[in-house]
Amino acid sequence: MDTEKLGQLKIQMQQFLNEAQQFVQTIPTRDLLAAISLVLLTVLMLLVVRLVKRRKLNTVLLTGLSGSGKTVLFYQLRDGSSHKGTVTSMEPNDDTFILHSETSKKRKIKPVHIVDVPGHSRLRPKVDEFLFRAAGIVFVIDAVEFLPNVRAASEYLFDILTKATVVKKKIPVLLLCNKVEKVTAHSKDFIRKQLEKEIEKLRASRTTLSSADINDEYTLGVPGEAFSFSQCLNKVTVAEASGLTGDITQLKQFIREHVKA
Repeated sequence: MDTEKLGQLKIQMQQFLNEAQQFVQTIPTRDLLAAISLVLLTVLMLLVVRLVKRRKLNTVLLTGLSGSGKTVLFYQLRDGSSHKGTVTSMEPNDDTFILHSETSKKRKIKPVHIVDVPGHSRLRPKVDEFLFRAAGIVFVIDAVEFLPNVRAASEYLFDILTKATVVKKKIPVLLLCNKVEKVTAHSKDFIRKQLEKEIEKLRASRTTLSSADINDEYTLGVPGEAFSFSQCLNKVTVAEASGLTGDITQLKQFIREHVKA
């Protein structure tokens, strides 16, 4: 920009400032103070909302049926150990930590808040206590004992996917097929297809009930089409893991995809 154009720009800016000053002087003091207060209040609210959103984005929930291996995965993430397989949890394992595989890194890493929610039917409502700040949900599936439990797993998953918080916030869900080190484990593609078929049956059966008889907050799928996870408003992906051997790479990738290090 040459000197002449720069001088013209300065003159235009000065004229604008003078006009703005004259305009402000025409506004009654009371109205001016009210406008300033409103602007400051708006900025403060935006800062609070931004701060709350940041806090929400570090929680990942581990959920699924009892015996699927959630607690083993929790300890693998935190300690790098299976704790000899652990036992069925009756209370949530709730902790904030840097993933064990990242502890050797020298740069500052954002901790993750991991909550292992017990799979017992009476304790599942505890999921709701953490949903409002969840960055992601990991639904753990026993890949070995999948078929005997496919109906129960599908019903639990159906309930999660139709929760208002999950749908509105589009919370990503990872279907994690655990115990894949076993020879008798089913593949993730087989498990995904079977879950989609069972959820399609649930859709059909629940649409025949009156709204007073069901607790679904949102409906799943597209009317007239067979259900698939790709129809969900939130992203649903499928992965494999072995909590017992510590092969949890895909789980860690999901966590760090949604809780940036």
